[in-house]
Amino acid sequence: MKFESFPVVSLAPMADYTDQPFSILCREVSGKDFLIFREMVSAEAIVRGNAKTLKMCEIDERERPVIIQIFGDKPETMARAAKIIDDKFHPDGIDINMGCPVPKIAQKSRAGAALMKHPDLAMEIIQAIKKEKLKCPLSVKTRLGWSDKNEILEFALRLQEAGIDRIEIHGRTKTQGYAGEADWTMIAKVKKILKIPVLANGDIKCADDIQKCLEITGADGVMIGRGALGNPWVLANNNKKITNNELIKTIIRHAELHIAHYGDRGMVTLRKHLPWYFHGDRLVRVIPAKAGIQSRIIVSDIKIIRAELVRVNTMSELKTILKTISPS
Repeated sequence: MKFESFPVVSLAPMADYTDQPFSILCREVSGKDFLIFREMVSAEAIVRGNAKTLKMCEIDERERPVIIQIFGDKPETMARAAKIIDDKFHPDGIDINMGCPVPKIAQKSRAGAALMKHPDLAMEIIQAIKKEKLKCPLSVKTRLGWSDKNEILEFALRLQEAGIDRIEIHGRTKTQGYAGEADWTMIAKVKKILKIPVLANGDIKCADDIQKCLEITGADGVMIGRGALGNPWVLANNNKKITNNELIKTIIRHAELHIAHYGDRGMVTLRKHLPWYFHGDRLVRVIPAKAGIQSRIIVSDIKIIRAELVRVNTMSELKTILKTISPS
């Protein structure tokens, strides 16, 4: 299987968000024409046989195509973890995290974005994994650099030379984190010098952004991260208008999937997702209340709903809160 055969759009790996329930939900509302990258897992934990981490790698056939992302800074451990995942879960690809900016990953170890400061180690990791002769393609997700966006130019060439099958680039440096605007023009420079497929990531929130990003970067596809949270419809790559009825139905379905996967704690693990459904310009989904009808809300009151959603404990509570949204 080659990465070139995958669709243009993909769901980015996001810790604590792109789990199995969210992946299935995205498939249900946006179809099959996109690729899913599941949340990153620790190579160390995989090798130790940690039950929780192994469960995070389980793939429901409804999700495919699915790529599992691993992180770590020890070549032998990364290679063993990749082999275990390949043999046990049969993903459609394995991705190496070389872009995570959080301190516990990138500063307390040499993993994540820190590998951009240790390119020789990054190459050793790739080469160690390649020796395992995986049955699926190997890719790397990274950033423009640690602090200098031009670092990606040499780093990407070395990744290609080491043998990866594709690269995904977030258009910010580690120092930027998620601040400022993603620099799509730098991704375009990388695309021009590489022979392998390139996915562009950063600041993609709608179908128009997808087309604009592809035009500017010349990339083979895009990867959507935070733009898909509370907005799984974006992965269908169209400008479909979502009604309040569909919004409510989708949130309830998301809750059902969480409960089925996580059991009694399903509603608690769902809390982090719920405010995203009422985030930013998505508030226009909510139809303003008619005067005198207390059960309806107006957009200015949306913060009350968001505050209630992060405390929800049961499906009944969730449905009661959602009833305050005007139907459409």
